[in-house]
Order: sequence, then structure tokens, then C-alpha cells
Amino acid sequence: MQRIRLRYAKRGPLRFTSHRDFARAFERALRRAAVPIAYSQGFTPHPKISYASAAPTGVGSEAEYLEIGLQAAADPEQLRVALDAALSPGLDILEAVIAPEGGGSLADRIDASRWRLELPEVEPVTAKEAVAAFLDAPEVLVERMTKQGRRTFDARAAVNNCAVTGEADLPSGAVGVPCAIIDLVVRQVTPAVRPDDVLSGLRVVAGLEPPVPPRVTRLAQGTLTAQGEIVDPLDADRGDVGIGGR
Repeated sequence: MQRIRLRYAKRGPLRFTSHRDFARAFERALRRAAVPIAYSQGFTPHPKISYASAAPTGVGSEAEYLEIGLQAAADPEQLRVALDAALSPGLDILEAVIAPEGGGSLADRIDASRWRLELPEVEPVTAKEAVAAFLDAPEVLVERMTKQGRRTFDARAAVNNCAVTGEADLPSGAVGVPCAIIDLVVRQVTPAVRPDDVLSGLRVVAGLEPPVPPRVTRLAQGTLTAQGEIVDPLDADRGDVGIGGR
């Protein structure tokens, strides 16, 4: 069985696609593209698809990952093009590489994510003050409803970096409206700390509450280095073939 690893994006209105919705759309795309997908054994065979750390519903992403098993070998770039064409615009297959034998799982290569948080109608100086208060706090307790019920946890401990990097360019109709940009790097912990948890933490420590919903995009995920950089989980698999993008 050949294993192919894919990087895909959720853009524009398609960021509101849930993980379950994407999984259904992806399985339909496999059929439309006539991909020789492998299936599990048993009474109810399932296509061999393994997802890695899917982004929350409503969040855009440039760095989502999955792995598929194939019954027959395929050219990864041709596979990428075919699957991309079979999916709706906004669900974009950016890259496909062959997973080597013995290379471990995608999940083993992901322990952190980088996010871009755009806060419309928030002045950058106000955001900087809130971020400074958040980083100075020994812990920032927030609440979130989980499958196990409402839980309280520390949103500060998982944050490796949080900084206001500038001001976003808004549409021409919003001239003069500020929009602070926060660059956020969060380590994977249990329970998972999401960007909305950090935003809740900014509200807790500094009263920062954007008047309109923030726009959140995952820019990268992978292994966090000692220098604070994130190594793409496909880096170890890339070769002379199988690299694509859009």
C-alpha cells in the first residue's frame, strides 16, 4: 500500500466547514477523482484516511494535513491536481508527498501551531497592552464547554509566543478602521488551547473584547524548535517529486 500525505487549506467562506463536513467532501472528491483508495478490513470497511489536528469550525487555515492509503501507486502531483479539481474552491489541496516506510505518523510531527488573529476595530496599541498583560500573568484561567462538560484551564501555559505584529489591510469600504494583528504560537496540550481561548484570556486579564468577531487563520503547524520556529511535518518527506502548491 502506498501512503500519500496531503496539505490542504480552508479559505474564505469554506472556513466555516466543520471537520465532519470536510471529511464527507473529501471522500466524495476521492470518488470523483477515481483515486484507488485502500479500505480497512471487516464488516464495515472505511477508506484509509488519517487526519491530523483539524482546525476548529470557523477558522481559516493554510496548513491542514491528512494521510491516505492507496491500493495502487500514484503520482503525488497528479493526485493533488485531481483532488483539488474535485473539491469546492476554498478547500484547496496545496501539496502531496509520498510517505516513506518507517517514517512515523503525521501526529508525531505536530506539537504546535502558528495562528494569525485579526481584530477589526481594535487599535494595535490596545492589543499590545492586552498581550503584555497576558504574557506577564503566571496563569490565565478561562472556561470552555467540552465534551466532558464545562472546564476551567490555564490558557497561558500553552502559549509559546504572542505578539502584535501590525495592522491588517481592510477592504476599501473600511478606510480608517483599525485592525490589530496578533501572531500566536501555541503548543499542543491537553485540553487543547485554541485561539478563542487566548482571546478569552485577553478579555480576562485586560478586558479586551473586539466589537466584531475576530478573523483567525492557522498559518502553520508542526514541530516547535528551541528557536520558536515551526518545522513543517512534510519537510522530512519532500523529495524531487511530489511538491505542488497554489
